[in-house]
Parts: sequence; structure tokens; C-alpha cells
Amino acid sequence: MDTSGIGKAVQDVMHQGAVCIGEHDTLRLASQMMRDLSVGALPICGDDDRLKGIITDRDIVIKCCAEGKDLDRTTAGELAKGLVWVDAHSSVEEALQKMEQHQIKRLPVIDNHRIVGMVSEADLAKELPDDKLAEFVHRVYAPA
Repeated sequence: MDTSGIGKAVQDVMHQGAVCIGEHDTLRLASQMMRDLSVGALPICGDDDRLKGIITDRDIVIKCCAEGKDLDRTTAGELAKGLVWVDAHSSVEEALQKMEQHQIKRLPVIDNHRIVGMVSEADLAKELPDDKLAEFVHRVYAPA
């Protein structure tokens, strides 16, 4: 049985150096940043450089474009959703539990009150033995 992910910390599997979108920045800028960085989500940071939430490409489409809102007037902060994050020193298992509990696919990673990276379901999935991977996928994608 493969136990490669057991006991690893989130900081060992995360993408380091997450780039934030400012809470007052427009959704047009957010979408351009996502394109340029080849990512589907950005952490939203406030004027105090603290995490305020996360915005996804899907949020922009569903909550702005589909609602007829203006990409140049709507700010990232207006669409900031739940402040769910994981500590860099937490275990892979703890990150998985948060993702399962909140049915989310990406988590900002915090160390010493600052964002230091992002971890995705794909990052964590690489660390799981097959039986745990199947269980995780079922829980994250289960209907709410």
C-alpha cells in the first residue's frame, strides 16, 4: 500500500507564492491575472495584506457575467466567498478534511498570518493512496 502522503505537511505539496488580487481590484483585472498566471482561482487580499477570501473563474462567470454586471465596476471583494484556509504546517489529511467539509477544490495556505501558497485537490490527490483518493473524490464531489 502506498502511504506517500501520510504525515506530509501542506507546505510540502502546495504551490508556493500565491499572487493575490486586491479586494478593490476589478473583475476584469482578476480574469486577466487568472489568464496570465494560468490559474482558476485567486486569493483576495485586503489593504491590510490579509486574506479576505477567494475568487474563482466560475464566480466571475456566474456572479458577474451571467448577472449582467460590469467587469470594470465589480470588485473582487464584492464576490469574496468564505474565508476557508489551511495552515502551512497542517497535515495533508487536515487539508483534505477542510476540502471535504466545505466541498471546495482549492485552499489558500497561511503561515504566520500571511498567505504563502495555494493547495488544490490535485496537489493533495497526488499524495494519497488509491483507496483514500477514491474516498476523497467521492466526498468532495458529492451533492451538497
